[in-house]
Amino acid sequence: MCGFIGILSSSRNDKINRKSIKEYNRIINHRGPDDEGYYHDEYLSLGFKRLSIIDIENGHQPLNSLDQRYWIVFNGEIYNHKQLKKELEKLGYQFETNSDTEVLLYGFIEWKEEVLQKLRGMFSFLIWDSITQTLFGARDPFGIKPLYYYETENDIVFSSENKVIDRVVEDLNGNLLKIDEIALQHYLSFQYVPEPNTIYSEVKKIEPGTYFIKKLHQEIMIKPYWKPSFAPAVHSKEVLIKEIRDVLIDSVAMHMRSDVPVGAFLSGGIDSTATVAIARQINPKLKTFSVGFEDKGFSEIDVAKESALALDVENIHRFISPKEYIEELPKIIWHLDDPIADPAAIPLYFVAKEARKHVTVALSGEGADELFGGYNIYKEPNSLKMFEYLPTNLKRGLKHLSTIMPIGMRGKSFIERGCIPLEERYIGNAKIFEENEKKKIYLKHDNSVKYSSILEPYYNLVKKEPLVNQMQFIDMHTWLRGDILVKADKMTMANSIELRVPFLDTEVFKVASKIPVSLKISNGTTKYLFREAMRGIVPNHVIDRKKLGFPVPISQWLKNELYDWAINLIHESQTEYLIDKFYIMTLLEEHGLNKKDNSRKIWTVLQFMLWHQVFIEKKYTFEEKKKEVKYSQMA
Repeated sequence: MCGFIGILSSSRNDKINRKSIKEYNRIINHRGPDDEGYYHDEYLSLGFKRLSIIDIENGHQPLNSLDQRYWIVFNGEIYNHKQLKKELEKLGYQFETNSDTEVLLYGFIEWKEEVLQKLRGMFSFLIWDSITQTLFGARDPFGIKPLYYYETENDIVFSSENKVIDRVVEDLNGNLLKIDEIALQHYLSFQYVPEPNTIYSEVKKIEPGTYFIKKLHQEIMIKPYWKPSFAPAVHSKEVLIKEIRDVLIDSVAMHMRSDVPVGAFLSGGIDSTATVAIARQINPKLKTFSVGFEDKGFSEIDVAKESALALDVENIHRFISPKEYIEELPKIIWHLDDPIADPAAIPLYFVAKEARKHVTVALSGEGADELFGGYNIYKEPNSLKMFEYLPTNLKRGLKHLSTIMPIGMRGKSFIERGCIPLEERYIGNAKIFEENEKKKIYLKHDNSVKYSSILEPYYNLVKKEPLVNQMQFIDMHTWLRGDILVKADKMTMANSIELRVPFLDTEVFKVASKIPVSLKISNGTTKYLFREAMRGIVPNHVIDRKKLGFPVPISQWLKNELYDWAINLIHESQTEYLIDKFYIMTLLEEHGLNKKDNSRKIWTVLQFMLWHQVFIEKKYTFEEKKKEVKYSQMA
């Protein structure tokens, strides 16, 4: 697990040298405090930071092939690297280390981009062919590990974090990155910037399930190698239950391979509890970690403690106060790179911070909801089914009626949702501002830009699928990669801990894709078949428990403990050229007076304002102190 920086310059730009690449690498020291390495030739510079998990002695990067033609920097874990190593040894390859990095390098040399079809793991990497002067790279199928890039006519910069590119661009061109006004408009709907875009107009992300080829003097070429698809199988319920159990046990076992202590995050939900229950069979001394809030109804610590007791594992837990929540927030924003308004990012930061005192690797349950149909919103197609049988004219009339019904009137939302096609109403798990309201708060609003433009290509790919499958597909391409996995990676790496997510495994997805909708949403519950598969493995008090997510008392705090903080942030932030501060103050006052729950809208704007203070106004600095380092690998 690590972070890296790669700079390829066709103009042989002398602004990038050994000293500067060390400075850029230092910015992401938190991603790998155990080791570092560098490569530098006339066209390419690589910097690498490493968190030692497996093969501490022989995992140094950048790593080169025996003939020194190829060089690799790799962030992630390849869980089936031992099997692949045996294949390569039969083909005549000799290995000098036990690392998965060397297996990946020789796998690429032998199979080129076809190696990506063989990998089980999480990854982003760069491989440089010094003979053909070609840079190859890829990102894992689900987007667990990040990969940003910036390209000009002469230069291309890759990094595990956006903030590094910001610094490189300033040094190369003397310019600062510009806020993408369209991306910010989308942020106000989604609460994150949908990939491949970032908050900066000049920086993009390599999308999950794609690889790229970059040759000198040519533009980057990006191609997909994996896409999720649904393939419902004609299997009995019992057969599918066995397949779910078998593949999860196999995946958790693979994700526990490590030379350092492995723990697990434990909430009150079935996903993390299932992960812990299976992991405990492999390591009975497994440590689990939980966080919560003292506000009533906003802590799952009691449930987590009950689960830990039932599973006979240690549980280490702590409560988060509003004061420390806010004190850490600027630093958390800095680690996130782009603004993300999901309040659950902060407790994830704190649970990772607590876990790092005991372990270096932690398992978590991200991805189970997207794969097995776990979000409560997935029940909606069933509740709205009656509207499918209504004539078009009647639905048009009902839709008009809903527009004149008072806000908050019983039935208004139900009628609206029933009369609007899924592709027009569903943008994923979070929908903050509608386009009409964005016009009131966002001074750069462009009427020609709609959030539906982000979703249309994905809906077109699954328009013949059942509605629940369509919703899952949208979430896998937006919410999962734009919110869930970004905060999972950034909040754990902020504390130098590696997070592993056993549900997000291509073999697990193969099984999940077989489940028909009738066995995902059934008996009034979500993830029905997954719950049935976990009976006898997960304690009974968790199996049928309603999903809460990661509850954070933002709504209460913005009326009380955080009210003055919010007012001060609105006044102090230099965002009046983008945000109508009077309108956001109106939303806050309404919320404080209990007239309307505007908490998610307020929080979305406040997080951007704080992001603006951190990255644009440069009000805060969080970089590591300078350290004297040696170039242990240099071309």
